[in-house]
Amino acid sequence: EIIEDRHNNGSIIVTSQIPVQGWYDIIGEKTIADAILDRLIHQSHRLELQGESMRKKRGVNRE
Repeated sequence: EIIEDRHNNGSIIVTSQIPVQGWYDIIGEKTIADAILDRLIHQSHRLELQGESMRKKRGVNRE
């Protein structure tokens, strides 16, 4: 419902550690996944970040 309400009305930011190819498995039902992903992908800008985690670089030693 959130995706449907926001579609063509405003921006949506989605972050995930799961590759886009795995979203169908997570969502489950193919028809619903198609509807959600069609709305998310249409007119989207996709950023795929790679590299070492900033948590490791900036982590606090809690010993």
